[in-house]
Amino acid sequence: MKVLDRVALASCCSSVSSGDDNSFRVQAVFEDRKSLKISAMALRTLTRKLGIGTRLLPMFSSASPLHSHATSFGFKEVREDEKSQMVGNVFSNVASNYDLMNDLMSGGLHRLWKDRLVYDLHPFPGMKHLDVAGGTGDVAFRILENINSTRHRALQDGVEDGLQEDTQIYVCDINPNMLNVGRKRALERGLGENQSLKWVEGDAEALRFGNDSMDGYTIAFGIRNVTHIEKVLAEAYRVLKPGGRFLCLELSHVDIPVFKELYDYYSFSIIPALGELVAGDRESYQYLVESIRRFPPQEKFASMIADAGFQKVEYETLIGGVVAIHSGLKV
Repeated sequence: MKVLDRVALASCCSSVSSGDDNSFRVQAVFEDRKSLKISAMALRTLTRKLGIGTRLLPMFSSASPLHSHATSFGFKEVREDEKSQMVGNVFSNVASNYDLMNDLMSGGLHRLWKDRLVYDLHPFPGMKHLDVAGGTGDVAFRILENINSTRHRALQDGVEDGLQEDTQIYVCDINPNMLNVGRKRALERGLGENQSLKWVEGDAEALRFGNDSMDGYTIAFGIRNVTHIEKVLAEAYRVLKPGGRFLCLELSHVDIPVFKELYDYYSFSIIPALGELVAGDRESYQYLVESIRRFPPQEKFASMIADAGFQKVEYETLIGGVVAIHSGLKV
């Protein structure tokens, strides 16, 4: 497995469409651990003044044992048949503020991470693509824009071969409220009547698509919320055509000691408080933070993708492990 590690605290992207890989490699290297400790102390002082609780919840390993027929909902142990409904309630609660909270929690960096995901996908005109857990359309819109840009450049160059095939991008989400947000955003972008975008309510663990039917499969910030990761990976493998690519963008595990302490403090003290302040919902964002800690580490998740049958499995860590992009090829 090929592992790429990029450590960045903040980044910018000057030219996503240029294809220059260096545009994704803006890095901020921590030269002095002492400065990070000072930053952590300052952050604690600030949050105390704001009245934000400073107590971190217990850290549980993603490999913590659960009883038979039980699974995790954040740090809680719940029955498998309960988790889907509980996760559904979370996303029904956050749907209307989902994009705003993503901007606030990541400082807007989630947009660059999704740009990177689509860049790695290499979309092409006429492709049939499945974006799972993509209800708000963020990834699907990027794929469509990328394809339209490719088609436009090809026509300018006098190349027409393959450009007439219909592109089909399926946005699949188990939560109808998230899909409604995506449809509304499509209308706002003038894509409401676009036949390339298809909105499908469906379960990632039991997709309603045929075998070997998709050229590509993406899932961004969704796989950690499912009950059975192995089933999702098996379904992804089933629906992809030979030669099709699986790509997963997910919040992951930070492995730089001092940065991890700062990141944990931000996650457990700041993010739930932001959720309460902006969305009036502390509990949903507490769950989202906890679910990240219960998700398998990068190497373990890569092994799970390989176990599902994918070849050439690799992953790329961004911002010291805050997020990771995993990929695999069906051969």
